[in-house]
Amino acid sequence: MLFVTFISLANQSLAQDEVMLVKKQRFTIKNFTTFNGQNIPQVDVGWESYGRLNDAKDNVVLITHYFSGTSHAAGKYQASDAQAGYWDAIIGPGKAIDTNSFYVLSADTLVNLNVHDPMVITTGPASLDPNTGKPYGLSFPVVTIRDFVEVQKALLESLGIEKLYAVAGPSMGSLQALEWASAYPDRVERVISVIGAGAMDAWTVAALEHWAIPIKLDANWDDGRYYGKTRPLAGLTTALAQVTQTALHPRYFKAFNPEHHPLEAGPLSDIRQSHQVVKWLWSLAGARAQVADANHLLYLVRASQLYLAGMGDSLEQGLQRVKAKSLFLPAENDLILMPYLAQDVYQQLNDLGKDTQLHSISGPMGHLNGLRNIKQQEAQIRLFLASGSQS
Repeated sequence: MLFVTFISLANQSLAQDEVMLVKKQRFTIKNFTTFNGQNIPQVDVGWESYGRLNDAKDNVVLITHYFSGTSHAAGKYQASDAQAGYWDAIIGPGKAIDTNSFYVLSADTLVNLNVHDPMVITTGPASLDPNTGKPYGLSFPVVTIRDFVEVQKALLESLGIEKLYAVAGPSMGSLQALEWASAYPDRVERVISVIGAGAMDAWTVAALEHWAIPIKLDANWDDGRYYGKTRPLAGLTTALAQVTQTALHPRYFKAFNPEHHPLEAGPLSDIRQSHQVVKWLWSLAGARAQVADANHLLYLVRASQLYLAGMGDSLEQGLQRVKAKSLFLPAENDLILMPYLAQDVYQQLNDLGKDTQLHSISGPMGHLNGLRNIKQQEAQIRLFLASGSQS
């Protein structure tokens, strides 16, 4: 049985040049059953919304976030915030996902990486197990992309929303978007998959494991039993450095480090010293590690590794269930979810006679082109959302 709590929020219509202010909400489920049949006594996730839900409740666009992201897809919590949400370029009044027309909603996932960020609400290994009063650690159930979708579905149902005009998301969010269309084909009219995939192939599963290994090798990790003790920050920082580097592209590194020269004096004279580019990368990762949790990163890696659209016997089986129109936007030089992954699922949907299209995002940022250069596809997204739904 599900017990839900929520506070509804309807934003007033804004002019395109005004700051869109948003508020973080809390959603709670009691006794959530995971895809693999395990029970979580209580699940809490944060969510936020943009625009206004119409009376028919048929103008809903769900935004599903990326691996290290949060529900903060657009707008600001306060006008003085340094940055807006990650897809603010395309979500808002008059933008591609127009909040004057659509009610846009996004939720923090289970095991959200940024559990120590005060603006994130999530349940995972760092949460207290109500049965023991202690953090779950590795006793927390393995969760999947389907579980993220099920929590979102429960949230939407608590608001009386039964159908989605569209689901859109980048990276790990693209997996959730396609999973929605396969798991609940009659509830989803359109899917926008940005820097995404339909399944994790053998190469990608092995590549993602590189993000987990540094944490497991950190002595402070202690098989996940570090809560209340020294955190495995060295392993977590190294993992996040690997995530950051893989998410970018050599062209970006070259542009961002124009003074790089291999024969730096420090590394040449002392094996303990590092190149400036290495210091820069680890500084970025170290700052991210302060709000992140090592176990949560491991669980997100596993959820991503386990992904297969439809969570059944084959990708074809999962895609056969899809009724939604779909738009795939891979990044040309993506080193994480390489373009062939989106191309493969697009081709399979096309072969199955589904209404699908594919366009590429270019730029120097690799995987992150799907976040930083998404405005490049603004016209295509706007056109796709204006098109009729799949019958």
